[in-house]
Amino acid sequence: MKLDLKGIHEYQQNRHPYLFIDYVDEVIPGKIANGFKDLKDDWFFKVHWPTDPNVPGMLQIEAMVQMAALTILTLPNNKGKVVYLASADKITFKRKIVPGDRLYLKTKLKSWNRGIGKCEGVGTVNDKLACKAEFTLVLPEKIKKYTVR
Repeated sequence: MKLDLKGIHEYQQNRHPYLFIDYVDEVIPGKIANGFKDLKDDWFFKVHWPTDPNVPGMLQIEAMVQMAALTILTLPNNKGKVVYLASADKITFKRKIVPGDRLYLKTKLKSWNRGIGKCEGVGTVNDKLACKAEFTLVLPEKIKKYTVR
């Protein structure tokens, strides 16, 4: 499955200026989601080191999270639901991402159980590693079904 901006909006709730993916080349529900964000004159470049503009690290993680969330949101009955980041580990930033770059994102859902997804993501620019992380996503609506009352 491929998703343009309209398709991305169908599956997840982030919107401009906090949507950090432009296009999804491939989604295999419950497995992988890959795509990109073209960095142009985005709002954060004006305020994050204006004399040396670059994408803040936490926004790089957010881009990987938004992409990985599509592996969950494309599963049956999850379209349009809220997915939260619960934790992030093994975070690495290898190079600056600057205006004009295309951040290509490859994400994988390693496990999915009871509303909790273990994921990994990698971001590259010009085929060179820019960032990577492992993280946990949660789908609160699903977790509620397993909460002890």
